[in-house]
Amino acid sequence: MDAYELLTRNAEEVVTDEEVRDLAEDPAGKRAYVGYEPSGVLHLGHLLTANKLIDLQEAGMEVVVLLADVHAYLNGKGTFEEIRDTAEQMKAQFLAYGLDEDNAEFVYGSEFQLDEEYVLDLHALEVGTTMNRAQRAMAEIQGEETAKVSHLVYPLMQTLDIEYLDLDLAVGGLDQRKVHMLAREKLPDLDYEVRPAIHTPIVANLSDGEGKMSSSEGITISMEDSTEDLEEKVNSAFCPPTRDPEGDLENPVLELFEYHVFPRFDEVVVERPEKYGGDLTYEAYEALAEDLESGELHPADAKGTLATYLDELIAPGREKLRELRS
Repeated sequence: MDAYELLTRNAEEVVTDEEVRDLAEDPAGKRAYVGYEPSGVLHLGHLLTANKLIDLQEAGMEVVVLLADVHAYLNGKGTFEEIRDTAEQMKAQFLAYGLDEDNAEFVYGSEFQLDEEYVLDLHALEVGTTMNRAQRAMAEIQGEETAKVSHLVYPLMQTLDIEYLDLDLAVGGLDQRKVHMLAREKLPDLDYEVRPAIHTPIVANLSDGEGKMSSSEGITISMEDSTEDLEEKVNSAFCPPTRDPEGDLENPVLELFEYHVFPRFDEVVVERPEKYGGDLTYEAYEALAEDLESGELHPADAKGTLATYLDELIAPGREKLRELRS
């Protein structure tokens, strides 16, 4: 797989394709980032973008993980001391998950976001950005919560982070798209260059295939889950024998195979008794999805296999959490 394929694998959107192709021509030493508001325990939403960071490292890029303590403070997630303790747990889990520590830089937002130059640039963006424009950028992240002044500042800071972290590429879930578009619009106002962005998909809720997987609603899978908990969640997941069963609904089991399992394993083996056809081996997601649709692969067998591979992925992080809490 060449650098461009690694950069764009499982990307929902690339902004712009021409810029990313240029970056892929010489990715060695170039810097990409994802920002995470510290929340303590990693779940599959975090790990989807982490998979992309691993792809970028494989392509030769350096990755920057922004542990966004100031953003978390603006979002009412605790004191700085509490937030930083949480951030350290997240860092340990990311490394346990498979990020190459030699090509990964972990940065607290407070290391640069409180400096005079940054703050003055932030004020310049505040002067040049309407309240409606800032809130549009934050809307998907804010959710149903009543807008606060901090919600308007939040996306402006994310815009500046791209410059101050000296980045060549911004990465985030599709819910970060409006923020990255704001950055492309506003950075030139400060005589800073725009950067390309890669947006990863949003995995559907496991329980019904609607909306998105969330740590606060529905069923989600995190590094806190035991093997037994994970198996129970996957076995109860929505998994019709089709990829797109009813219009807006998604098949979250297939999504987890596509976005989490196949990027991390060279092959996937479905173990079955001989009387049910014996084992099935897949080297690519499409073959597994086609077998589920045709009936060759039963949803129960797909779920059992998914649980096994997801458990292997999160087991090192689960163990790291236990060490940190003991």
